[in-house]
Amino acid sequence: MPPDAARDTEDGGIERESARASSAGTMHRLGRARFQQFVVEAFEALPATFREKLENVEIVVEGWPDAETLRQAHVSQPIGLLGFYHGVPQTRRTHHYGLVLPDKISLYFYPIVLRCVSEDEVRDLVQHVLYHEIAHHFGIDDDRLQELGAY
Repeated sequence: MPPDAARDTEDGGIERESARASSAGTMHRLGRARFQQFVVEAFEALPATFREKLENVEIVVEGWPDAETLRQAHVSQPIGLLGFYHGVPQTRRTHHYGLVLPDKISLYFYPIVLRCVSEDEVRDLVQHVLYHEIAHHFGIDDDRLQELGAY
């Protein structure tokens, strides 16, 4: 496998060789279950007051973003989108808001894993992307996140 190449594994994960990790290149495998564990850990690390306000938000892991999500995010290539908040931010809800399906936060497995050379990097990026999308749920846009130093 050439450096920085990846292939799917039987457990729905990914195996990747990276020349960035060392001059000889190293291989790491990351299954979907381990990735999902990182998502759970990141969520559980949130203060309880934030977790409680996410009661009608579904957090899912998907392989790749679909075409409609890419269009909504104004992203041309699937590798360029790591996560997406599908829903109405709390700051835009009126008193008429109700009886709706849960909002959804999607974390995209392949775009995240393909940017990383170690499980620690994946764990950190999962946490960053999850918190970024949660911020959108609370009505904080990308410009404000930049002002706050989130990038």
